Amino acid sequence: MPPTAHPSPNREARPDGTAVDILLLHYTGMRTGAEALARLCDPEAKVSAHYLIEEDGRVVALVPEELRAWHAGVSCWAGARDINDRSIGIELVNPGHEWGYRPFPEPQMAALIALAEAIRARHPIPSHRVLGHSDVAPARKQDPGELFDWPRLARHGLGVWPSQAPAFEETPPLAWFLERLGRIGYCLDCEDSALLAAFQRHWRPEAVTGTPDTGTAARLAALTKMLET
Repeated sequence: MPPTAHPSPNREARPDGTAVDILLLHYTGMRTGAEALARLCDPEAKVSAHYLIEEDGRVVALVPEELRAWHAGVSCWAGARDINDRSIGIELVNPGHEWGYRPFPEPQMAALIALAEAIRARHPIPSHRVLGHSDVAPARKQDPGELFDWPRLARHGLGVWPSQAPAFEETPPLAWFLERLGRIGYCLDCEDSALLAAFQRHWRPEAVTGTPDTGTAARLAALTKMLET
């Protein structure tokens, strides 16, 4: 089923010559999809996304892909601080951590995968640049959060997930973690605990503590090796 058009006025032209090379995933963090849709289309709210996906799988198109939507806010990835300029944003209806965070249902996930595959067919977005809002704004955001099924997306080439991780008998020093987080793409300009929690929400959701440990070290080492091979 094609997306339903519901244009948001919160849009503008992308800078000339800027390629779309990030797909950024969010949750709405509001009580209902209707509330979220209203906010994304409210000129006074000054927020938007390119698409919204309801829990039953219905897709709503808000901003054309060739235009800039306002979804990332203050953000950074791999040294770039113009994430809205270079990304397509998808909002997944979910109440989020404030209003009763819950798993993302099957129809919603299936619709997301189909939409994301179509977007990547139109834009040069590398699989490792399918990211969560918390990745690019770790000090401010938690979405889409630890209940989001990143491994499933990776099986479709939407994101990356290391299949094997080396064992660590001892936890490396904090500097070891920060150096590798920077190599992956995280911008190291916020508290260390926020950076670690953001990584864990995406790649070690079973233990979102914001502190170093051997399991996080293993997953980080495997991911770093995977991205640099």
